Parts: sequence; structure tokens; C-alpha cells
Amino acid sequence: MEQEQSEVTTTRKVTLKALPIGEAISVGVLADKLQVDPVQVIKQLMRAGIFASMNQAVDFETASVVARAFGFAARKIEGASGQGLTGVAEDSSSKSLEVRPAVVTILGHVDHGKTTLLDAIRSTNVVDREAGGITQHIGAYQVTHNDSPITFIDTPGHEAFTAMRARGAQVTDIAVLVIAADDGVMPQTSEAINHIKAAEVPIIVAINKMDSLEADPEKIRRQLAEHDLLVEKWGGDVIDAEVSAKTGEGLSVLLENIELVAEMAELKADPARAGVGVVVEAELDRSRGVACTVLVQTGTLRVGDFIVVGSVRGRVKALVSDKGQRIESAGPSMPVEVLGLNDLPIAGDRLVVVQDEKTARMVVEERLKNDGANRVNRATLEDVGSLISQGQAKELSLILKTDVQGSVDAVRQSLEQLGSDDALVRIVHSGTGAITETDVLLAVASEAIIIGFNVKPDQGAQRLADHDKVQIRQYDIIYRLTEDIEKALKGLLEPEVQDFVEGTAEVRAIFALGRTRKSAGCYITDGKFTRGDKARVIRGGQEIFDGAISGLKRFKDDVREVLSGYECGLSLDGFNDFFEGDIIEAHRERVV
Repeated sequence: MEQEQSEVTTTRKVTLKALPIGEAISVGVLADKLQVDPVQVIKQLMRAGIFASMNQAVDFETASVVARAFGFAARKIEGASGQGLTGVAEDSSSKSLEVRPAVVTILGHVDHGKTTLLDAIRSTNVVDREAGGITQHIGAYQVTHNDSPITFIDTPGHEAFTAMRARGAQVTDIAVLVIAADDGVMPQTSEAINHIKAAEVPIIVAINKMDSLEADPEKIRRQLAEHDLLVEKWGGDVIDAEVSAKTGEGLSVLLENIELVAEMAELKADPARAGVGVVVEAELDRSRGVACTVLVQTGTLRVGDFIVVGSVRGRVKALVSDKGQRIESAGPSMPVEVLGLNDLPIAGDRLVVVQDEKTARMVVEERLKNDGANRVNRATLEDVGSLISQGQAKELSLILKTDVQGSVDAVRQSLEQLGSDDALVRIVHSGTGAITETDVLLAVASEAIIIGFNVKPDQGAQRLADHDKVQIRQYDIIYRLTEDIEKALKGLLEPEVQDFVEGTAEVRAIFALGRTRKSAGCYITDGKFTRGDKARVIRGGQEIFDGAISGLKRFKDDVREVLSGYECGLSLDGFNDFFEGDIIEAHRERVV
């Protein structure tokens, strides 16, 4: 039959290689199967009017159109999963597939015993070397239980977990949530739960500190139920284990549960292929150069391999195991320290082995040339509403931040009531306080829109949201918020224009530009100033002028923009009455 042929020939006598894929496939996995950079796949999708990130899935028809552009003919295979938990494509027909160790991430509140638990599992002492007993960096370690290796990633918090996830690094197979039996679910625990749910990985709850006299595991299970995590003892599907990192109680049960979940997931990889991995951490060592901890996801990484990591290249000079031993190769799910890169990569960057130095250089040049193309336009509230009204989306994912806890409960309840059978409102995470970078990273990872009620994003969060094209909508009246969400669910919401502060400066000197015109010598205290933006002059807390920035100078040179921490000469169209001490805010209107 035609479907069973290894090649398909078109009428134009162009031979296309057959590409077996399932009903749906993620962009990252499709790029891996096509053996091209994900940026190229994203650009191809954009040409077809489809905006998708590396983690998003596309259907078979869309994937087949993209595949044809790269010389492949897609062939549908039934029952294909499309993507393993680590986000690396594997050919299910390969005879080299082998069972690989599970990769486990430990998350939880800052002092609930995450590192102590890992320390007890691998029988070495890490905590004593950490300042104040708090984990200072990400570490990856492999332990053996019942002759089966398990890889553990110890993170400083769910922020790092989500940052890697947001960059497309789906590292974790299983998340172990550590909760102290004598303390309970804390705000950081709640955040960790929401971040794990967004990553869509299985959760195992480790109820730690069972040796404490105040230990109350039933209270923990009750609190978990309030967060929609029902343990098996209560008729749910979440596995929990009562442990004590201090005495070693219950550790074997926890490890057996990890093995059970891993066995059900049928984790496999192909050690015969070229190595593919992800950077867990990286540092510049004075004596050894760039040293980065890499988790090999599939294939085998060997000393002497030419590698590309993000936009950095190099050749593997040495591999060091988590035990500190020099090794010649590292296989699937193995954490290893890699020496030989020419620059520092970023945590979450993918490592790929390439044929030679020339190929490595070409890949890096292509990625640098296309820098920014990977930053696709994420869906706005208006976009999602339109997709829901057309039947192309079934839920609206939101991250909610408010000023006080009472507002969280009230707003959350109001929003969830707006959902219907056709469109569900899903609150990915809710909390109090300003919108932070962590909220933006979570929005990237979960494809959510951020809603702020009586709160604003901090400067770092706004810059990150601009960079990653995440929509932040701010409200101070609850009925306007619910009204907009209701309109969005019906596809009736019109784009809204909001005013954003781009930068702040202080006037420190006044210069004459002629008889009538004056320029202000300013120091940029925050953000940036760009010629053409509007700027408001604030004196004594009152706005006295708002107009366009007509000129920016650095020393005697005209410049397009000036960043925070630099001095500049600034002139405004229609204003000369500068005073020393005036505050100037550069601002710009943007569709939100």
C-alpha cells in the first residue's frame, strides 16, 4: 500500500521522505523529527498564519504542510503519543529503544526539607555546605534503588522549574512535592502545586518530618484536597508517602512509588542516536572555563563530540559524573558536567550533538540571525475569545494577582462562575501582591493571560512580559473585569489601549540650545527613553506637561534610545521650563 512505502514521489518528481506522526505533535518534537531548528518550524507556521510556541501542539494536517516544506511527507500513525515527557521525539519503530531512568524534580516550601530529603536518599551531605541550609544552586544527581537508577533534580524553587519549562525544556518526568507534616501547605507550596499542574507532570506528595511530635499527615491530606489534589487513601489518584528525612523512615516506600509511576509512564530513549540534552545550570570556572550541568535526554553524549547549546557552540573536552569522576560518555537521563563550550549557555537551553565544527558554526549563526523569531505573538484575551467563539478553544487560562486575600477569593469565584460547557475559565494560579517575573514565566509555560486587580507588574515583570509577548491586563473595578472576561468568552471583546511607563529620569542640569529652546541633563533611573516616545514632566508630585521627546543626546551624539544607569540630554516638543529635580516619565500607549 502507498502508506507503507518509505518514500513518496510527487508529480513534480521531487522525492519526499516519509515522516510517521500521530494525530497531534508539538512544535519542538516536529522540529526534532525534521532535524531542523525549532525557529525554522515556527517561521513556517507563521507563514501559514499560525502562531505557536515550541511547546504547543499542532494537528496532523498542519504538521504535514510544514513537513512538506522541509522535504518530508507526513504519514499518520494511529496511537502515536507524539512526545515523551521530556519533549524529545523518539521513533517508536527504532530497535535501539531502551527503558531509561525517570527524572524527578523535588519542589516545596523553602524550609520543608527538600535538600535534606535528597541528602538522605543519596546518603551524602549537601546541606552542611549550603549557606543557612538553603539550596544555593540547581544540582542533578543519580541514585540507585533496587538496581534501578533514578535521576533527581534539586532546584532552589518552582521559579527555576518554571523558567526552564517556559524556555521549552520539559525536563521532568515526575514531581515530588515535599510538605512538612508539622507545618502544612504554605503559600510557596500552593505556588509549587500550580506550577507542577501547569507543567502537566505526575505529582507524588512526600509528607516529610513525620518524626516530629506535631506531625499531622491527615491535615496535609485535607489541605491538598482543597487544592484539587486528592490522595489515593481518600479515593483520588495522587500518591503520597509519609517520610522522615531525618530518620530515613518511609524513604524506600517513596522510591518504590517513584519507580511505579515511572514504570506506568513507559519511559524510553534511544542511546544509539546522537546526544540531545538540556542545560540545568552553568557557571564560569576560573581554572576549567565554562562548566555546565547537562541532563542527557536521549542519545549518548561523548568526549570529543561537537555540540551546540542554544546560541553557544563547542567541543566536549571532558565529562564529569555527579560523583566527580571523569567519564567517556553519558546516556539517557544521566546528569553530567560538560566542559568545552566557548561561552555561558542559559539554563533550559537544549544541547544537540552535530557532525562537525563547520555545522556547529552554521547552526549558531542561523540562530543568532533569527534571534527573536522564536518569540511568537502569544494569544491575547481578545484572541482567545475569538477562538472560543469559533469552537477552536475550550478554556481561558488566567493568572490572577490581587492586592489582598479577600479580593483573590471574590474575584476568583466571580470569574469561575462565568465558565460554561462551551468555555471553561481556568485559574492557573492566584495570589496577592505585585505581578512578578515568576508570574510571567508561569504564563509562558501555561499559555495564560495575567489579570491584575488593584496591583501592577514590577519593572522586571513588565520587561519580561514585553519580551515574551505575555498580555497583562489591569483592573480596579471588579464588574469591569468580569464584564471583559464575559465578553472574551463570547468573542465580543475589543482591543484595549493602555498607557505604560517605559522609563523614569531625574533632571540634574539645564542647558540652553539657543535663545528660546532648552534641554534637560537627565539621569535615567529606571527603564529606557526612546526618541519619539511621549514624556510627562512631574514636579512636586503633579504632572505639569505631557508631550513628545524631540531629542536625545549622549554627550554630543544624537541617539535613538538611552538605557537605565546612563546620563543624557533630553528635549521635549513644546516645553522648555525645566527645573532641577523634575521627574520625567517616558510612556507609550500599547494595545493590551
